[in-house]
Amino acid sequence: MAKVKKQAAVSCPVETTLRVIGGRWKVLIIHFLLHGTMRFGELTRSLGTISARTLSKQLRELEADGVVDRKDFGEIPPKVEYSLTALGRSLEPILQSMEAWGTAVETRR
Repeated sequence: MAKVKKQAAVSCPVETTLRVIGGRWKVLIIHFLLHGTMRFGELTRSLGTISARTLSKQLRELEADGVVDRKDFGEIPPKVEYSLTALGRSLEPILQSMEAWGTAVETRR
């Protein structure tokens, strides 16, 4: 029987946020999904250097946290679409602020 990895207790809401959207790829996945529903291949092309294994893992984690919705059409060849849930869409102003901050930093260089 496989051991279940237990999540450590979270000490503050910022830590919760970082647990859900932290890392190199999750914010970028959310960024692209803010523009609309995408298929796996579209996300792969948009993200550039991400491996299929990594993208699958990140999408599964975002789905488990209620940020991304996965719709499997049950077709051959497989057709699966990813979109943001209401919780995922609620991250839009945060990502807009991050974009504005990043632009300000870039213009200072």
